[in-house]
Amino acid sequence: MSEKLIDIKEVALKNNCPECYDNRELRLTFKQKIKDTKFYKSITSEINHEITCLKCNSVIYPVQWTDDIDRVFEYQKKAFTPKKASTYLKKASWITIISAFVLLTLILTLIYLVEL
Repeated sequence: MSEKLIDIKEVALKNNCPECYDNRELRLTFKQKIKDTKFYKSITSEINHEITCLKCNSVIYPVQWTDDIDRVFEYQKKAFTPKKASTYLKKASWITIISAFVLLTLILTLIYLVEL
């Protein structure tokens, strides 16, 4: 089983970076977790976020946030709509389900015929 985070939304922030003080390269990225197995692919409701500065290539952690960054983050968090949590069955799942149903039907038919 593999789990990965995919980017759902990226927002350019106009705030100053706490590291290099640049105000054009700050990015807020929202990511959503996806689980992928042989039998299904699932979009979970787990959301992560990250603020990075493209100029100094650093991740800005919440303890480094200024009040302005915090306000902008809260606004963007409210405006963000994640993908709906869902599960998609793959071909292997459908083959297993149909095979189990056919096998069960054959067994029940044989049991019924033996009782006659």
